[in-house]
Amino acid sequence: MFEMKVKTQKDSLTEQIIGAAIQVHTELGPGLLESIYEACLFHELSIQGLKVERQKSVPITYKGIKLGVGYRLDLFVEDKVIIEIKSVAGLLPIHEAQLISYLKQMGGGKGLLINFNVSLLKNGLRRFIL
Repeated sequence: MFEMKVKTQKDSLTEQIIGAAIQVHTELGPGLLESIYEACLFHELSIQGLKVERQKSVPITYKGIKLGVGYRLDLFVEDKVIIEIKSVAGLLPIHEAQLISYLKQMGGGKGLLINFNVSLLKNGLRRFIL
């Protein structure tokens, strides 16, 4: 059984990702499509030398069997951190559930839920570890 916890301890990789997200948000501001923030954050992380996969296909596992492509991760950084990008009026429990489901399917790990449609990015950021 998995247990979800909000990550409170500082982590250098997630801090670097958050710093890059802040740069993107500072440059673009709120109000654009998720795909634009995704492309810009991918670029920003790449130029910082991080290994980043965009729209990574992940098969769904059902009753122990992988059933083809089940979902796509917005960004997957250094084979360690899942980033789910939103551009919505406010984060909802369903957005958190989506990221938690991704973490469960990946066997645990770290995740960042980032909503760029806020005036101050820290108000649109949630960290998870499973």
